Amino acid sequence: MTSKLARFLLLGTATIAFAACQPADDTASTDSPEAAVSETVETTAVPDRFELVERYTGEDAEVAIPYEKYVLDNGLTVVLHEDDSDPLVHVDVTYHVGSGREEIGRSGFAHFFEHMMFQGSENVADEQHFKLITESGGTLNGTTNSDRTNYFQTVPSNQLERMLWLEADRMGYFLDAVTQEKFEVQRETVKNERGQRIDNRPYGLLGERIGEAMYPEGHPYSWSVIGYMEDLDRADLDDLKRFFLRWYGPNNATLTIGGDIDKAETLAMVEKYFGSIPRGPEVEKPEKPPVELDQDRYISLEDNVQLPLLYMAWPTVSANHPNEAPLDVLQNIMGGGQTSLLYKNLDKPGLTVQSGAGHGCRELHCMFTLIAVANPANVQSLSELEPILRDSFTEFEERGVQDDDLTRVKSSIVSGLIYGLESVSGKVSQLAFYETFRDTPNGISDDIERYRNVTKADVERVYNEYIKDKPAVIMSIVPKGQPQMVAREDTWDRYERTIPPKQAAEDIEWTMPSDDFDRSIIPAPGENPSIKAPDVYEGSVAGIPVMGAVNAETPTTTIQIRMDVGQKEEPLDKLGLASLTMQMVSEASETMSVEDRSNELDKLGSSINAQAGDVESTLTIRTLSDNLDETVALAVDTLTSPAFSQEDFDRVKANQLQGIEASKKNPGYVATTLFDKMAYGTGNAFAYPQSGTAETVQSITLDDVRAFYDAHVSPTIGSILVVSNLSQSEIEEALAPLSAWEGGDVELAAITPSLSAEPGTIYFVDKPDAAQSEIRIGKPSLSYSPTGEYYRSTLMNFPLGGAFNSRINLNLREDKGYTYGAGSRFIGQLDRGQYRAFGAVRSDVTTESLQEFLTEIRGFHENGPTEEEIEFTKSAIGQSEARQYETPFQKLGLLSRMNTYDVGPEHIAEQKRILEAFTRDESATLAAEHLDLDDMFIVVVGDKATQMEKLETLGLPIVEVDADGNPVE
Repeated sequence: MTSKLARFLLLGTATIAFAACQPADDTASTDSPEAAVSETVETTAVPDRFELVERYTGEDAEVAIPYEKYVLDNGLTVVLHEDDSDPLVHVDVTYHVGSGREEIGRSGFAHFFEHMMFQGSENVADEQHFKLITESGGTLNGTTNSDRTNYFQTVPSNQLERMLWLEADRMGYFLDAVTQEKFEVQRETVKNERGQRIDNRPYGLLGERIGEAMYPEGHPYSWSVIGYMEDLDRADLDDLKRFFLRWYGPNNATLTIGGDIDKAETLAMVEKYFGSIPRGPEVEKPEKPPVELDQDRYISLEDNVQLPLLYMAWPTVSANHPNEAPLDVLQNIMGGGQTSLLYKNLDKPGLTVQSGAGHGCRELHCMFTLIAVANPANVQSLSELEPILRDSFTEFEERGVQDDDLTRVKSSIVSGLIYGLESVSGKVSQLAFYETFRDTPNGISDDIERYRNVTKADVERVYNEYIKDKPAVIMSIVPKGQPQMVAREDTWDRYERTIPPKQAAEDIEWTMPSDDFDRSIIPAPGENPSIKAPDVYEGSVAGIPVMGAVNAETPTTTIQIRMDVGQKEEPLDKLGLASLTMQMVSEASETMSVEDRSNELDKLGSSINAQAGDVESTLTIRTLSDNLDETVALAVDTLTSPAFSQEDFDRVKANQLQGIEASKKNPGYVATTLFDKMAYGTGNAFAYPQSGTAETVQSITLDDVRAFYDAHVSPTIGSILVVSNLSQSEIEEALAPLSAWEGGDVELAAITPSLSAEPGTIYFVDKPDAAQSEIRIGKPSLSYSPTGEYYRSTLMNFPLGGAFNSRINLNLREDKGYTYGAGSRFIGQLDRGQYRAFGAVRSDVTTESLQEFLTEIRGFHENGPTEEEIEFTKSAIGQSEARQYETPFQKLGLLSRMNTYDVGPEHIAEQKRILEAFTRDESATLAAEHLDLDDMFIVVVGDKATQMEKLETLGLPIVEVDADGNPVE
């Protein structure tokens, strides 16, 4: 196949960048602004209030994202990137402030502000931000880390002006809209987020405890991003306002806009909406305090986990330091997948169910880490694993750095560069990232070069400098009640935090900016963009149907080989068999070890993944198109000649058994899997988790796996889906080796779902001391139909529980502060479906939350939506079509839907017609039919000791069951 990647200049419709590197300081930049400007051929008129800093075309670069960088006279940095491949724009505002800018005793402020800035501003009402973007057909979010906070949205291109209006209003007109009530609600929301993501999640406290032990008290990284809740409890509204005024000015922000834009018009809009916002206080680059450990620090935690975990962390450099790249290569050698030393020494012999290495870099500091999650069937104490981890470093010293080690990492640059940025949002995020931490959006060439220049001697040098014989933080996390499993007794204790006394603060002085236009008027959208679904071709290879779509924007190919077989074909006494079989397909073949295959794939920048679902099994191939032939050869070998060795089987089976037990510690998983089992019936294999149960997996033998493979993995029930920049003929030629795949006719199981729960009953699973309760409410419902009653019912549910600003989420999250998020949905498949409302709520308001769920569902069942909600639904879903076919995986999703449900591309137009004709009366009729609470049952996973008595006041029957659904006597 001829090379298409020899020189891939990514202009306009095809732009990508390397996403592997972490935030960096301003010590490294690539082309100078003068050189960048001089490369251009086209020019954009520069408005008077802007300074053009860079105009980069990338003409001399191997890979580039073209952009123009401007600075508005108030200090706002503006980066523009044109990409007209889809009628979309992505808007990103990144503020150079994260938890690392916080003061001692005031942790969590940056993350808290991320929440507060969605709560309305002077001209945007409370909860209106989400509503405006959603009804524009867009998606949005905000994130905070230790070094920056960003807000972003992807919308149809005609909605750009509205997005700029929204972002400018919360940058310049936010302060007077902050109220005590909003402050209190969002403080509760953050507490719920901490409960869901940290306190109530297995291993959730790992990062916080490592940070405390690694960094001296007062170091900006010594507290977590979400912070300590007692700090937020001490804070008042004025504290938050001062934090905003210090860090959220335009001169500490980068506005990056990419997509189908006109640059001159975009600059005019930026000037209109952001130009009047005054410059904030000057912001200097943060200092990088040194981090040194005087000796190994052993710490431990008893947690609600099944599998013991050992974590080792060494202090190293900071992001973009010259030694970052060789340390990343060392990390790959030690724990980068199935070619690594940890895989060989820990995973392969069955001592761990998971191991790995990392080199996580942040603006101020990096840590080199090793992680080992023990298999308790083979490991009695983490003290058995620590010497193996340390001996693996000794083995590295003896083996040295091999040529393939460098090739793998360098190949990952090109593949990660392309795969990570197949969307306009990815490209914009990369530009914003580089600008924030390097003062230039053009960091790609430097990143590629620094990794390509890493030598064997560099890797050995940084190992000796930062790791060998150097002290580390070593953390053991063990199941509650098993302290004997820690690697070593603690040698370091958590300190009592020293909280400085609160100082008298100056009065807040702030004046709202003035404008020469009426900012309260919401900008009207432009003309709706023309949207075209991708063209789909059909063919065959070796008698196997092929369905494909061309994606010309990046030189990549994604292939999914599908078989209409899965969990539903398992006998009830062999649950988990399909999953085990496909895992064994991923192991060694008759001609190649799994380590050798992994090495070859990594050098190609490719991946092959086999997995089983409940009704289908897949082999997914992802590769640079240049490497398609070699990757297909590896995939065919994987699919057609698995070795099925007893050693591999014993390890995979043991890991699956441990995973089953570990999953029972996750309350959300328990609630959902129990709900599924009750909704679909205990007599159906597909009602159970795909991993099976401990009893059934224990009974599975290698002969069972071979028999399942021989009987079911066959091209006669296969199909192939492809998204690639290559033509149909090139794809079919590349897939010709699949003619080696043989197999006979397959007998497929019928699906007959049957309810195993009693409607109107609460099924309660006790999770002692749970910080949150998981709630599920619902019933069996419609099977999937892209243009039938199922699709219409999803439209009906959208304002009830299908959007962020749905009734359920606004009630429980925004109004009450009970949850981090809640909603409802119809979940349909080929032959079955369900309706399910869901949420993780604060433990102390479990009963109150359940009452609110029931009230919202009952009210919608009885009265249906309002006319306003119908218009919101039609606008949000109708305009979101512009986002549905952008990336290869989105196109693959379309092909999958067409393949699975035997529909043609015309179903897209039919859905549009149904949406346009959808009325309040039709929605009310569907709600009356499908949302009757008398047909629904409830699952609650929470703390029985504190919640059962309150739940009994609801007057509903309550049955206590274990995590598997068995009644508790």
